[in-house]
Amino acid sequence: MSFLFAGYLAVWTIIFLYLVYLARSQKQVNARLQEISDKLRASSDQ
Repeated sequence: MSFLFAGYLAVWTIIFLYLVYLARSQKQVNARLQEISDKLRASSDQ
């Protein structure tokens, strides 16, 4: 029974870490898109 629990815990830990990684990546992509959007807006104002 302890092997089942260990496997279950390992799978959920991997899923959680993957979701944290995806969230951090998404924040970086959003920041980069905002930066590009700001540059485009600034260049169109000129």
